[in-house]
Amino acid sequence: MNLEDDTKWLEWVAKQFESIAGEDKEINLEEFKAALKVKEASFTGRSFFAERFFALFDSDGSGTISLDELLEALKLLIHGSETDKLRFLFQVYDVDGSGAIDPDELRTVLKSCLKESCISLPEEKLDDLTMALFESADSDSSGCITFEELREELEHFPEVMENLTISAASWLKPPAVPRKSSPPRYLSQAYWHNNRSKLLFLGSYMCVNVLLFAQAALKHAGSGAWVRVAKGCGQCLNFNCTFVGVLMLRRCLTWLRATWVARVLPLDQNVVLHQLVGYMTAALAAIHTGAHLVNFMRMSQAQGSFRFWEFLLTTRPGIGWIYGTASITGLLLQLLVSLMLVCSSAFVRQSGHFEPDALPFHWQVFYWTHLSYIFIWTLLVIHGPNFWKWFVAPGFLFLSEKLLGAALSRFGALYIVEINLLPSKVTHLVIKRPPFFHYKPGDYVYLNIPAIAKYEWHPFTISSAPEQPGTLWLHVRSLGQWTNRLYEHFCQNRDLPDPRPECLDRRLGKKKGSQKGMQRYLAASPDLDDIVATNEDEMVEVLSCVPLGRPGWETGSISMSSGQEGVDAQSRGNQCYLDGPYGTPTRRIFTSEHAVLIGAGIGITPFASILQSIMCRYRMRKQASDRQSYAWGDSLKNEDMKLQKVDFIWINRDQTSFEWFVSLLTQLEISQADEDPGDRFLEMHLYMTSALSRNDMKAIGLQMALDLLAKKEKRDSITGLKTRTQPGRPDWNKLFQKLAEENKGKVHVFFCGSPALAKVIKAQCEQFNFRFFKEHF
Repeated sequence: MNLEDDTKWLEWVAKQFESIAGEDKEINLEEFKAALKVKEASFTGRSFFAERFFALFDSDGSGTISLDELLEALKLLIHGSETDKLRFLFQVYDVDGSGAIDPDELRTVLKSCLKESCISLPEEKLDDLTMALFESADSDSSGCITFEELREELEHFPEVMENLTISAASWLKPPAVPRKSSPPRYLSQAYWHNNRSKLLFLGSYMCVNVLLFAQAALKHAGSGAWVRVAKGCGQCLNFNCTFVGVLMLRRCLTWLRATWVARVLPLDQNVVLHQLVGYMTAALAAIHTGAHLVNFMRMSQAQGSFRFWEFLLTTRPGIGWIYGTASITGLLLQLLVSLMLVCSSAFVRQSGHFEPDALPFHWQVFYWTHLSYIFIWTLLVIHGPNFWKWFVAPGFLFLSEKLLGAALSRFGALYIVEINLLPSKVTHLVIKRPPFFHYKPGDYVYLNIPAIAKYEWHPFTISSAPEQPGTLWLHVRSLGQWTNRLYEHFCQNRDLPDPRPECLDRRLGKKKGSQKGMQRYLAASPDLDDIVATNEDEMVEVLSCVPLGRPGWETGSISMSSGQEGVDAQSRGNQCYLDGPYGTPTRRIFTSEHAVLIGAGIGITPFASILQSIMCRYRMRKQASDRQSYAWGDSLKNEDMKLQKVDFIWINRDQTSFEWFVSLLTQLEISQADEDPGDRFLEMHLYMTSALSRNDMKAIGLQMALDLLAKKEKRDSITGLKTRTQPGRPDWNKLFQKLAEENKGKVHVFFCGSPALAKVIKAQCEQFNFRFFKEHF
C-alpha cells in the first residue's frame, strides 16, 4: 500500500472497530469472537484460536483490546514481513510461552484446526496427524519444535506464505480496491464465439417474429394503426403459442441430440429458451389485448351500435370465427397467460405451494397452473381462425409424446428393490430396470412414487451406468418437501435403524497391530457386485440398507408383472413409475476430446453414471484384450468416442457430503494405479468449501499435517482417496490455466450445480475459450 491507501485503510479499521466495540471503546473477548467468526467447542464453549489471538493482541494484559492495540497487531499481520507473521504464528502455537512447541500443544492446535474447518476425524487419526507434522518439523529430534524449525518446515509449503492471513473476517481486511471498469462480457468476442449457436437461434427467432408481424400488418394496411398492431401481434402469437410447446418435446429433443442438429441448434438450453418464448408470448398477448381494447373503444364511439362493454363481454358484435366469441375467449386467454406467467416466477416456484389437510397430495402452484396450457390451446383454436393451422403438426407431436410417456410409464408398475439411506440425507434407490429401458450416461427420468405423492413427478439423474444389468440407481438429496418426505417415508415405515450418523471410521491406512476393517458396500444386490466400487481397506458408512421385494420375489429374479392382486401394503409403498429417459448436455462428453466434469454437492449424480460407464467400458475392454500391458487412454480412445482426458471436479460444503460417492472414486483410482500420475486419463480434483484455506493461520498447521500424512499413507485423511481434498473453493483462473496448458484437445466443460456457480464457471470458460454445458431439467 502507498501512503494514501494506508491512510484509507486505517480509517476503515477505526470505523469497523467502533461498530464492534462497546461504549467503553474496548473490545472484550466475546466481541472479538463474534467479529472473528470463530467456532467454539460444543462442550467447553471455548475457542482456542479466539483466545490465543485475543491474548496476543492484548499487549498490556488488560483483558480488552483498544484501537491502538488492534492497529498495532493488524499492521504486523498485514504489513509485516514473513518473519513477523511467522513469529506471531509460532506464539499462537506456543501456548505456554516456553519458546518451543511440544507434541501436546501441537495436538491441541490441530484439534482446534479441525473444529474451525468443520472436519471430523477419529482421535487416532488426530494422533497420526500430530506425529506426522511433529516428526517432520522436529529436525533435531529434541522433542520440541523451535521457531527456526517451524520456519524450515514452512519453507516446504511456499504457497502458504504468499498471503498468510489470520481470518476470513472482513473487518480485519483493508477494503478491496475497486476494479477498473471493463466492457460487459456480452460484448466480448469470447462470449459471441462460445454462444454462437444460441445467439444465431435467438436472431433467427426474432427475425421470424418481425416477418410475421410485418406480413400481418401489411395485410391489414387499410385498417387503423391499432388494428395493424393487434393483427401483427396475433400472427406472432400463433407462432409463439405453438413453439413454446415444441421446446418441451423432451423425447424429440433427446432423439435430436444424437444427430447433427445438436451441433447447430442450442438443444441443451431448451428450458431457458422455453422461458424466453413464454415471456415473449405474455408480452405479445398484453399488446394484442391492449390494441383490441383501444379498437373497441374507438368503434363504440364511432359506430354507436354497441357499447364498449358489449364489444368486450358479449357475442353480440359477432367478432370471431366461432359464434363471435373472440372477445370472451381473448379475455380468458389473457387471464390464463398472466396467471401462468406469475406462477412461473422464481419466488412462486421456490415457495409457492400449499398443503390443504383435506387433500391427499401437495398442490404445487407452478405445476397445476402450468397445466392450463390445455385450456389455452383449446381457447386459441376457438379464438383465432388460423391458429389450428399452426398447431396441427406440433400438437400431434406433443400429444404423441404425452400418450407415449403415459403408456410407457404406466404400462407396468416398477418396484424399488433396495433402499440405502446415505450420509447427508441422500436416499439411494435401486429400481428394477424395465426390459426395454435403454439410456445413455447422464440421462434423467421423471419419478413418481404414489406412496409419497400420487400426482407428483420429479426429475432425477440416473446415477448408474447403462452397462449395469437388471437395475438402475437414483440418488436423491433431501433438499425440498418431496425429497424430505421420501427420506422420512423409508426411514419411518420400513423399521429402519436410527438414522443418526454413527461415529465415522474411514481410516484407510493400516496401523501397527491393527486388523483389516469391516467392508461395507453401498448396495447389497447380487446384480451390482461388478459395478459397485469397493475397497478392502475402506469403511463407508451406510446408515441403513434394506432390500425390499414383493411377495414371491426371488433374489436376482424379480418379476415385472403389473398385476395388483396379492400386492400387500408394504409392496405398494415400494411401487414407483418412471417417465423417460431424457437426454442432457452430458451426452456430448464421449464425443469431446478433453472433458471437464464439474459437480457441486448432489450435482455429481450425472457424472456418477458417466464415470461408472467409463469404468465398465475399461473393464470389458481389459477382459477382452490379450495384452498384458493395458493403458486407460488406449482402451478408451479406441472406442466410439474421442476422449483423451477427463478432469473430474467435485465441490462439497462439508465432509459428510463426500461419503456416499467415495466407493466409486476409490475403484476408479485403483483402476489407474499402474498409470503414470503425470499422464492419467482421469484426474480428480476435490474441494471442501467449509475448510479454511491453506494461508489462514487457523488452518495452516492442519493443512500441513494433512499433506504430510497423505504423502506418508498415500491416502487423504478426509475421504480415504489417493486424491488430496483441497480446502476452500477452486481458483478457477489457475485451474483452467492448467487445463489449457495440457493440450489434450478442445476443452468442453460440463456443469451440474447451482445457477450462481454456473455463472462464475461460464464466465471463466468464455475467458479461456472453453465450451460450456449446463445440466437443465
